[in-house]
Amino acid sequence: MDPLTLVIIVAAAASAACWVLSLITRDTSWVDRAWSIVPVIYVWIFTADALASGIDATRLVVMALLVTAWGVRLTFNFARKGGYTGTEDYRWAILRSRLPAWLFQVFNLLFIVAFQMTLLVLITLPADVALRNPAPFTGWDAVFTALFVALLVGETIADQQQWNFHQRKKAAGGALGDGFLSEGLFRYSRHPNFFFEQAQWWMFYTFGTTAAVASGAGFLGGVVNASIVGPVLLTALFIGSTIFTESISASRYPAYAAYRRRTSMIVLWPPRRRVNA
Repeated sequence: MDPLTLVIIVAAAASAACWVLSLITRDTSWVDRAWSIVPVIYVWIFTADALASGIDATRLVVMALLVTAWGVRLTFNFARKGGYTGTEDYRWAILRSRLPAWLFQVFNLLFIVAFQMTLLVLITLPADVALRNPAPFTGWDAVFTALFVALLVGETIADQQQWNFHQRKKAAGGALGDGFLSEGLFRYSRHPNFFFEQAQWWMFYTFGTTAAVASGAGFLGGVVNASIVGPVLLTALFIGSTIFTESISASRYPAYAAYRRRTSMIVLWPPRRRVNA
């Protein structure tokens, strides 16, 4: 079976399971629980096909190992926050309270399940590009590997800083400082973990472009190929999600407005020194 076809079948089964479970449990976070797992499976499906075909699979093995490291880190961080113990994402609970029940279920099916699970396939398609263009591993691949690891470390640091803050906040009885983290990496970005997360998948895309270019493709079809849809849509999703999340934070914390004015939303950037009231 063609590996892309197998990935689509697995994704369809996972999507159906997430949707049915969300209806049974009235918990719409099942996609969140699959988020760090299914992309790893998809990339290994492409990699297994390369290994079984006897082609040079070095690039795909590296891609699979990098995505596995990404998945392990994200799964651990999600688990320690209670993600696998039946705790629903607070944003979905708030959105459910704002929408009629039928409209929220439409949103659940079309966006939470269908769109996001499709996106998790799309972001792994550079592995399909690499599979179809089995060029030898290059120096550029080594550079992109190092950058991916650096971004992974950055996200790990950001998540740990956020975890430490919320643990201190919990120990203080739920109130600490302005109520939100604005130090460490969060001094340079309101959501540094979001920046590193997106950047990793843009870096993953470059492996496909390197394979295509090394196989003779030009700018169109090589540097820019169809798999770019994945990271583009992922970035759009994060921007939309961040805007919604910040609307909640702004309503909870009076000091958040000033924080927004002086600090970059996603990209790490030096804070503004002077902020108008």
